[in-house]
Amino acid sequence: MTCVADQPPSPVVPTIDLHAPGVRHGFLRLPYSRDDSAWGSVMIPLTVIANGTGPTALLTGGNHGDEYEGPIALFDLARSLRPEEVQGRVIIVPAMNYPAFRAGTRTSPIDRGNLNRSFPGRPDGTVTQKIADVFQRHLLPLADIVLDFHSGGRTLDFVPFAAAHILPDKAQEAKSFAAVAAFGAPYSMKMLEIDAVGMYDTAAEAQGKTFVTTELGGGGTATALSAGIARQGVANLLRHAGILEGDVVPAPTRWLDMPSDACFTFAEHDGLFEPLVDLGAPVAEGQAVARIYPIERTGAPVVELRAGLGGILAARHFPGLVKAGDCAAVIGTL
Repeated sequence: MTCVADQPPSPVVPTIDLHAPGVRHGFLRLPYSRDDSAWGSVMIPLTVIANGTGPTALLTGGNHGDEYEGPIALFDLARSLRPEEVQGRVIIVPAMNYPAFRAGTRTSPIDRGNLNRSFPGRPDGTVTQKIADVFQRHLLPLADIVLDFHSGGRTLDFVPFAAAHILPDKAQEAKSFAAVAAFGAPYSMKMLEIDAVGMYDTAAEAQGKTFVTTELGGGGTATALSAGIARQGVANLLRHAGILEGDVVPAPTRWLDMPSDACFTFAEHDGLFEPLVDLGAPVAEGQAVARIYPIERTGAPVVELRAGLGGILAARHFPGLVKAGDCAAVIGTL
């Protein structure tokens, strides 16, 4: 890879040609010297399928290692998509933060790096920063449309939605929301981030890309339903972009908005978490959506968590125990 913007070249090397036609399976090879392999590498699986002229789609999963719908859909797509079905190029990285994916953790077991808070990265930084850098400077510039799969991981659960962000560039915003609609998840979100600094989303949008993300479930696993939504959604997105032959398979979607920080309810106490509302259920402003039971002794007062606005319950804390500062609930407005 070449040097960009007076920075050192990336140490991450693709083992396949990213530009040649046909199907190629290989790796992004990241040198990583460690106790059990002095000249070792992190080998991040990579597939490129290209044919003729047309746009490039960059498809990623495993940005967080405990989220599985994206890897399921993308490992499947990488083994099954044929060049003759493609007009343009599809770059598939099913598990961006591969060390975290192998460990089943949100962050990397090597450096505790959260890849989705590490952009733009550094070519001379930690392993996670080096992964961010190669996407920032070398893979994102190749793409016209970017899809990054997420779900709630081990600590959150979501109604299944595809999402894009409100952007200053309204033409770019319109393209992103059109791609969200084409994805065809049961819900579509106009998304507000509570912490957008260092995100892959922000890096892609700053480069002018059409960017779509998802939250397709959670609890550190996938279901037949959520994996099916991911498979159908990525195929629809590629059809929408004109890369994959055929028409978008229509699917009803319900649009939600996240207009302000009032969407989020955070725990201020540790304890036993009791949800009072199920995902997708209507919620009124001020309604109790969960309880926290102190667990140090019996008889202590219960704490109720209330919605800051009305809508539906779009996300909830997943584990049975909660800590102060955990996101307990997210409301999407209709």
